[in-house]
Amino acid sequence: MKKSKPSTEDELVFLPLGGSGEIGMNLNLYGFGPARARKWIMVDLGVTFGDERTPGIDLIMPDPLFIEEHVEDLLAIVLTHAHEDHIGAVAHLWPRLRCPIYATPFTALLVRGKLVEAGIENQVELNIIPLGARFTLGPFDIEYVSLTHSIPEPNALAIRTSLGTVLHTGDWKIDPDPIVGVGMDKARLSAIGDEGVRVIVCDSTNVFSPGQSGSEGDVAESLTGLLGSCKGRVAVTTFASNVARVASIARAAHHHDRHPVLVGRAMIRIVAAAKEVGYLKDLPPFVSEDDAGHLPPDKVLFICTGSQGEPRAALARMADDTHPSVVLEQGDTVIFSSRVIPGNETSIFDMQNRLAERGIRIITEKDHFIHVSGHPCRDELTRMYEWVRPQIAVPVHGEARHLAEHAALARKLKVPVAIVTRNGLMTRLAPGDPVVLGEVPSGRLYLDGEVLIEDEEGAVQERRRLSFAGSVFVALVLDASGKVRAKPQVSVCGLPIEDNKGRSFSDVACDAASASLERLSAKQRQDDDGVAELVRRAVRGEIRKSWGKKAQVSVVVSRI
Repeated sequence: MKKSKPSTEDELVFLPLGGSGEIGMNLNLYGFGPARARKWIMVDLGVTFGDERTPGIDLIMPDPLFIEEHVEDLLAIVLTHAHEDHIGAVAHLWPRLRCPIYATPFTALLVRGKLVEAGIENQVELNIIPLGARFTLGPFDIEYVSLTHSIPEPNALAIRTSLGTVLHTGDWKIDPDPIVGVGMDKARLSAIGDEGVRVIVCDSTNVFSPGQSGSEGDVAESLTGLLGSCKGRVAVTTFASNVARVASIARAAHHHDRHPVLVGRAMIRIVAAAKEVGYLKDLPPFVSEDDAGHLPPDKVLFICTGSQGEPRAALARMADDTHPSVVLEQGDTVIFSSRVIPGNETSIFDMQNRLAERGIRIITEKDHFIHVSGHPCRDELTRMYEWVRPQIAVPVHGEARHLAEHAALARKLKVPVAIVTRNGLMTRLAPGDPVVLGEVPSGRLYLDGEVLIEDEEGAVQERRRLSFAGSVFVALVLDASGKVRAKPQVSVCGLPIEDNKGRSFSDVACDAASASLERLSAKQRQDDDGVAELVRRAVRGEIRKSWGKKAQVSVVVSRI
C-alpha cells in the first residue's frame, strides 16, 4: 500500500483504557491525525471477573467514556483473538459504540454467539477477515499476523500509518508444536521487522519467568503417558478455550481405549465453534454425558470445565456429587491440566479438598507435566524483539511490576526507547520522541445482574462494607410537631447477637436512637434529614463502642 504524506499536524497516539497496569480487561485505542480531528481504532474489548472484593459482580469491563465522546471518529473494533479478556465486553458495550467489528473466523464465530445472546446480532457489522489478511480503516493499514497462544487464531496486528508501523502483539507465545492452527508466522514477523517497526506494544504476562513457556505437543505426550497409570473414571479439567489441550486430552483418551466426554456448556460450545471453522476434524468422536453413564468406569474420560473452582461449573458439581449426569467415586482421578490463576486459590483448593474427602485422586501441574502457559517467557520475548527490532517498546497486559520489568528487558535488548504507561494515559508515539499528552477518564463498569453500573455509584463499596461490619436499620415515627410517637424499631443484620456485657445489639441501637432523639429540640425535629443523620451517627457510635466495628446504619423518619 502506498503511504500518504503525513500532515505536519498529524500524530500517532496510543491510549489504553484497560489491560495496562493489570492482567485482563483489555481495551486499547490507536488514534491518528491532528489533535482536533483524530480517527481511532479500538483493539480488543475484554472483561475481567469479579472476586471477593466485588461481591455480587460477575463481570468487570473497562469504561469506554472517552471514546464514547468521540464515537463519530471510531472506525472499528479490531479483535486479536477470542479469549474473554479480549472479547468479553463486546456485546455489553457495543450499543455505546455502534461501529464495525473485525475478527478472524474462530473469533468472529464466538463473538457472534455473544451478539445473539444479547439480541443485537442483526445490528452489528461483523467482518470476518481471513488469517494473514490485510485491510484498510481510514489512515490505518492493518495486517493480521498469525501467532501461537492457548486458543485458535491468535493474531498480532501490524498497524501501518504514514508516521510508522506499530506491531500490537496481543497474547502470544512461541510454540513449535501448537497442535491446532497454522502456527506462528515467524517469517512474516521478520519481514515486517525488515520494513521497519516504530513501536511494539507487547504482552508482559510472563516477563519474570526465564526460559520458554513450553509446547502443547509436549503436554499432549505427557498426558498420554499419565493416563496409562489411571484407574477407574478420569476427569480432566482445563480452560475450555484451549482447544489444542482439549484435542490432546481426547486423543490421549482414545489411545487408552477410553471414550472422551465433554462436560460443561462452555466446553461444548467452544469445541463446536472450532469444528465449525474447520479445526478438530480428526478427533475421535465424543460421547454424550447421558451415554457415558452406561460405560464401564475404566472406559470413560470426562473433559470438563471448572479448573478455577467456579461454583457453577461442571467440576464443582461433580465434586459435590450434584451433577445430573456425571458421577465420580472413590478411586477415580481428577487431573487439573491448568494453572491456578491468582485470586482463585481458595475456591480451587476448597474444591480439591471436597474431592479428596471422597477418596478421589487429584493430580495437578505440581505433580506432573500437564500444563504450559500461553504467554511468552523471557527467551521468547527476546526472540520477538530480535525479529521485529522496534525503535520503541510499550509493554502492556501486565501489572505495574510486569510493565516495569518488561521495559527494563527491552532496554537490555538495545531497544532505543521503552516506556511504561497505564490505563488512561494518552501517549504520542510519533512524530518525535514518545511523550505523554495527558490523562483521560478511565475506570471500570460492573455488570450487576443485568445492569451495568459505574464504580462511582457505590453499590459494590457498600456491599464490601456490609460484608465486613453488617447493617442496622432504624425506623422512627414522629408527629407533625416533632413528638416521638413510637419506640424506635430496629433491625440488625450481620452483627453478633450480644456485646461483651450481654446487651443485644438491637437494644444498643434502640437505646442510642432514643437518647439521640431526646437531645434534639422541637425545632430540630422538624427536619427529617437532620434527624435521620444525627440518629445515624449516634447509633453507629454506640455500636462501634460496644463492638469495635463501624456498622452500616440507615435511618428512616416517618410522620403521622
